[in-house]
Amino acid sequence: MRRMATYIHELEGFPDFVWDDAELQFTLGRVRNLQGRLLGQMGALGFALKEEAVLETLTLDVLKSTEIEGEILNPEQVRSSIARRLGMDISGLVPSDSHVDGVVEMMLDATQHNQKALTARRLFNWHSALFPTGRSGMYKIVVGNWRKEGTDPMQVVSGAMGKEKVHYQAPEAIKVGNEMSKFLVWFNGEQKIDPVIKAGIAHLWFLTIHPFDDGNGRIARAIADMQLARADGSAQRFYSMSVQIRKERKEYYEISEKTQKGTLDITHWLKWFLDCLHLALNATEKTLEAVLTKARFWEKHSTTILNARQRTMINKLFDGFDGKLTSSKWAKINKCSADTALRDIQDLIGKEILCKEQAGGRSTNYELLATAKRT
Repeated sequence: MRRMATYIHELEGFPDFVWDDAELQFTLGRVRNLQGRLLGQMGALGFALKEEAVLETLTLDVLKSTEIEGEILNPEQVRSSIARRLGMDISGLVPSDSHVDGVVEMMLDATQHNQKALTARRLFNWHSALFPTGRSGMYKIVVGNWRKEGTDPMQVVSGAMGKEKVHYQAPEAIKVGNEMSKFLVWFNGEQKIDPVIKAGIAHLWFLTIHPFDDGNGRIARAIADMQLARADGSAQRFYSMSVQIRKERKEYYEISEKTQKGTLDITHWLKWFLDCLHLALNATEKTLEAVLTKARFWEKHSTTILNARQRTMINKLFDGFDGKLTSSKWAKINKCSADTALRDIQDLIGKEILCKEQAGGRSTNYELLATAKRT
């Protein structure tokens, strides 16, 4: 006697998902309207500003997609890796390690070459790029191929050893090849589905199969980004789903688990996906404002005499400085003396570029006058 299905991949009819178009129509309309408006705004920007906006968005996308899985990457390495691969002429780029480069390569291949067919070989290359050492943490994993028999069950669990809670159990490894073939035929084919809805389905379907030993979440989000780039008709990314998913990480896992244990009606998942995308598009306006503020600053100070240390630190402050800026941090980052750091800072205060933060403390902190919040 066959046991009752626990997960959607065990249901008869999988993967023939269904959803209520009427329930999604309003949110989908708002999303499509925002996408069009955003692309119009981007088209009006000059080349340099557009480049800066793309760099900022992609950097955040890579950082937040890995943070969702609990992994923290170095922001400067990510930014530098993206800039180099896009051929951007930016000063102060730092070396990046192979792991950072791998995540960046996957994301750029997904979005910059979104019209190319998604194949098993391409997914294997992405997976190999994510795990260049062949290990996930301390553990050796199968890299650049589907999960192998003998590794079952593939489970998503939480909790201490002996008190684990199973949130999801993926299809057996022996089924992965066949399930992925069906997924890839569907993804590369044409259906009478809005391309944004298709991104939401692709994200869920790939997560359901969970074809790799590790990295499934990051690759699922890259596939969704690839389909969203197709929906936009543009390889240039100006918004990030991963940034918004990171903010809603708890809800993301909850809706994923609930959907996996539900029926083939995925309306609620798609509604959450569209709501998340709508928030991501709204948040982009803040990113664009930051890019424009930085551009206006450098335009204003195009003839201001600044040394290399000052230019480096000003850009760091615009791009998201970690913590508060102090003279000791200035000295450490620039490998200069405390006296030199203080002279650099005082010079920028005199030129009305830096100011002391109003909030007091044990040490003096500084911020950019262009971004300072005044009371």
